[in-house]
Amino acid sequence: MSGTKFDMVTILGPTASGKTEAAVNLAFKLDGEIISADSRQVYREMNLGTGKDIEEYRITGGDIPYHLIDIAEAGSQYNVFEFQRDFLDVYHRIQEKGTIPIMCGGSGMYLEAILKGYRLIQVPVNECRRAELQQSSLKDLTELLMKYKTLYNKSDTENKKRAVRAIEIEEFCSVHPEMDLSFPVINSLIVGIKYERDSRRQRITERLRQRIDDGMIEEVKRLLDKGLKAEDLIYYGLEYKYITLYIIGKLKYDEMFTGLNTAIHQFAKRQMTWFRKMEREGFQINWLDGNMPANEKTDKILFWFNQ
Repeated sequence: MSGTKFDMVTILGPTASGKTEAAVNLAFKLDGEIISADSRQVYREMNLGTGKDIEEYRITGGDIPYHLIDIAEAGSQYNVFEFQRDFLDVYHRIQEKGTIPIMCGGSGMYLEAILKGYRLIQVPVNECRRAELQQSSLKDLTELLMKYKTLYNKSDTENKKRAVRAIEIEEFCSVHPEMDLSFPVINSLIVGIKYERDSRRQRITERLRQRIDDGMIEEVKRLLDKGLKAEDLIYYGLEYKYITLYIIGKLKYDEMFTGLNTAIHQFAKRQMTWFRKMEREGFQINWLDGNMPANEKTDKILFWFNQ
């Protein structure tokens, strides 16, 4: 990893933007390994609905190693606390091999949990302390927080609610020094891939049709036949929500497709809104046009990585 200031590459973007392909091509060039940052691809047997595209990790020259996919049982509720724990385990193992970690995904909360280095321990709420802190101005809360930690971005002090919670966490940690809540500072090159709005919408709709043709409805039926409850699948949202409602007779096929297609478009829009928020908070996202040829994307990322 000599010759670069970066510890990791992060490739993010909305759904159907071609993140996996870009990450795989980069991993091949860098001899890197991919860490998925997708909140639903962690679940086994949920493949088409989560867009795992496992076949994309198999390219000419060999299979690209990937992590944090298929690590939880369908029906369970994996969360961001578990993701941060599992990410660090994988990240350290990759680094010990002298290999480049490439984090790839579109789940904003998961991405930020790593890039911000938040200590996401479930610190209990201290109602009395919260009431005291609420009496202070945001300026005073910011100054107090700065006594505990260096503020690398604006997110902790975006509003009083965030500042109060950040102080609550820091004060809890200060009186529980026995707890190892440290998080490494990871200097990641962040690359975003996006398409202009109309192209993105077309890609999403075409991808949805393809996944249905490939057996996405049958995938959901198999999960229900295995004993998963309809409400458990509906919890995962999007594909699993709409297709489950179709299977149990709550939606007609056309209603399912139209509703799901619209919901995915809205989801992609929310993802872009989250990424713009990250930029406002100080993260530099180097954007690439999704229409750029794959080899040019790789060359551009390598150029940024080696600067």
